[in-house]
Amino acid sequence: MESGCSGCDCLAWLDEQPRGSVLFVSFGSGGTLSSAQINELALGLESSGQRFLWVVKSPSEKAANASYFIAESEADPLHLLPEGFAERTKGRGLLVPSWAPQPQVLAHPSTGGFLTHCGWNSILESVVNGVPLLAWPLFAEQKMNAFMLTHDVKVALRPNVSQNGFVDKHEIATVVKCLMEGQDGKKLRYRIKDLKDAAAKALAHDGASTNHISTLALNWTNKPPTLSNLN
Repeated sequence: MESGCSGCDCLAWLDEQPRGSVLFVSFGSGGTLSSAQINELALGLESSGQRFLWVVKSPSEKAANASYFIAESEADPLHLLPEGFAERTKGRGLLVPSWAPQPQVLAHPSTGGFLTHCGWNSILESVVNGVPLLAWPLFAEQKMNAFMLTHDVKVALRPNVSQNGFVDKHEIATVVKCLMEGQDGKKLRYRIKDLKDAAAKALAHDGASTNHISTLALNWTNKPPTLSNLN
């Protein structure tokens, strides 16, 4: 395992990996895990045998959205991982403290999966780039988003969570392997490719999304907002 210090390091490392082989692990700007859950996630990633790029944040024992409120400098999260983890996963993992250029990582051809907190921006970025997901919601609307991705849209897998909200290393390893090299993962890839194609159409010059935004902009230009318009 190696540690990275910049967006360029992430992308350069991805350039060296086989196509579709890397699981990107990130819980967004505010999401964080407890120390015990970070430890379990590390051991699960190790046991899976898969390549990974993990944005590691300082843990919180109180709130899953604690990264919004604490300084990352309070502790070096890379020092909190299991003893020997770096040596045992050397060559197939990259750890990045706090931040990575998510849109570029998801657009990279070596990225083959995304373990995400299911924030809406992350979902859209994954769909646009055709990357299937592992849904790990933490707070707010993320559980609803995760249900939609796994049961309705069917472009994500979701690890089983115990009654105390904990996901153990064996479950993590199983679901990661399933996404990256299993038959269920292949099915998700086919489905999300269809969504990627649909998104590309919507965002094209004459696509539905482009037309809606253009119409909205024209309406705002031609009709300055007033109190009556806003009610």
